[in-house]
Amino acid sequence: MATEEIRAVGGETVRERLLAKAIDLFNRKGYAATTVREIIQAAGVTKPVLYYYFGNKEGIFLELMREGVKRLEQIMESARFAKGSSVERVIDLCERAFTLFQENIPLVRLMNSIYYGPPQGAPFFDFDAFQTKFHEVFIQLVGEGVAAGELRQGNIQDMAWAILGALNVSMDVELSHPELSIGRDGLVRVLKLIFEGVASKPKRGGSNNHA
Repeated sequence: MATEEIRAVGGETVRERLLAKAIDLFNRKGYAATTVREIIQAAGVTKPVLYYYFGNKEGIFLELMREGVKRLEQIMESARFAKGSSVERVIDLCERAFTLFQENIPLVRLMNSIYYGPPQGAPFFDFDAFQTKFHEVFIQLVGEGVAAGELRQGNIQDMAWAILGALNVSMDVELSHPELSIGRDGLVRVLKLIFEGVASKPKRGGSNNHA
């Protein structure tokens, strides 16, 4: 292939540049309103180059979705088989997921606009299946913690939702109100608080009845 088809400005590959420009345009104009011509002009390449890598506009969109999900799936698989306690693995998974989120805010905005926003004519991508898989990893880790005696007996689904809730809220705040963000360190503090519990411990010989 020609030189322009191999690398772009600053050593960035043309493929990476096309993806980055597509994310920017999809976010600013919407998927339906963005044309192939606009993407290639922004990337500084020709139409055959985009066709070579992605086939068409639908192909570049699906590749963006697949790459984003693939990176998080790699983190999930690593957490499933990592060494350490269940609590350590859960916190590490949340930290790494949050960091990945921070590094890919434009892609997250695009995913949210497609999933939650009005139809834009984008090709189907099964976000629900991925969300289910993400939830299942937390259920597995919490279940292993309960089985090992690290976590108390209880509803594993509810425990997993409590953890996911903290992660999701921290991400939503980072996305919508970055000035209020608690950051990765704050997320870890909240997760540790969840694991420790927030109820006051009754005094020895006392009663839990406050009536």
